[in-house]
Amino acid sequence: MSELARKAQYNFNKLQKRLRRNVGKAIEDFTMIEQGDKVMVCLSGGADSYTMLDILLKLKDSAPIQFEIVAVNLDQKQPGFPEYVLPDYLSKIGVAYHILQQDTYSVVKGVIAEGKTMCGLCSRLRRGILYTFAKNNGFNKIALGHHREDIIETLFLNMFYGGKIKSMPPKLLSDDGENIVIRPLAYCKESDIKQYAEALEFPIITCTLCGSQDNLQRQAIKQMLQDW
Repeated sequence: MSELARKAQYNFNKLQKRLRRNVGKAIEDFTMIEQGDKVMVCLSGGADSYTMLDILLKLKDSAPIQFEIVAVNLDQKQPGFPEYVLPDYLSKIGVAYHILQQDTYSVVKGVIAEGKTMCGLCSRLRRGILYTFAKNNGFNKIALGHHREDIIETLFLNMFYGGKIKSMPPKLLSDDGENIVIRPLAYCKESDIKQYAEALEFPIITCTLCGSQDNLQRQAIKQMLQDW
């Protein structure tokens, strides 16, 4: 192995250890996962959710407790969505999974005027479908891939646009009182996640709905924080 390759491997090992340490600390600090849990890992096809699944699987192998991981993707029928990517990837790594199919894309496009932000309605529809599936299939934890910057940005979004001090809690009981949502990446930096996803060459799927809009309040907050 060349010196350059050894250095790259060394840096990757440090990155992986840092992510595992941060995820493990978040799980411990907020008692996210316990003995016998059935965890539904929501996989969108983005770098965050791929990284979350990968790190959770690695921690599961060495954890002193037993718990189950099942990946779940919601195919929202966005035009051009590559339906084969996630099933192929999950089958390749040997993870149990479910692909839910619900045309929320047409609903959102039909309700939200052109040029208006679609994220709010899209996330509510998606959340309702996933919560219902979790309840009906015996999952007692729902893992979402929000990272440290997502949590910080949400705090400022709510302060500046909503007039309230509120963010994404690393662990919460859903409004219906029937689902526990966890965010194992709560202590992880977005830059680390992107670097990890690139190193492992996850088959990233780009969002063509919310992720394609350039007038989002969240983007303004992200830019403000980067400027700071």
